[in-house]
Amino acid sequence: MSSPTFDLFLQAAKSRLQISCTYNGLRRELCPHVIGWGKAGEEMALTYQFAGASSTGLPLGGEWRCLRLDGVTSAVVQQGAWHTGASHLRPQTCVKRVEFEVAA
Repeated sequence: MSSPTFDLFLQAAKSRLQISCTYNGLRRELCPHVIGWGKAGEEMALTYQFAGASSTGLPLGGEWRCLRLDGVTSAVVQQGAWHTGASHLRPQTCVKRVEFEVAA
């Protein structure tokens, strides 16, 4: 059975909607692209973060981020432009068992 956060990220990805959330204590705005499970069975999401804070900094325009969904709090879906990065054309290694992936 999946968590409410997993379900929210899954529905946002399917509808190409943004998510605003807190991850590891930092507020982020992102678009989820790949949802599933990591190698240890943990819920994971490959996202494109386009705004908000990051402990490693966020380049202008955004950057790909791999999130463990158990580190996400206060997640809400929001309207807005869909953001992505060209590098997603390379194979991703964040999500080992994919439930859903946004078509390129």
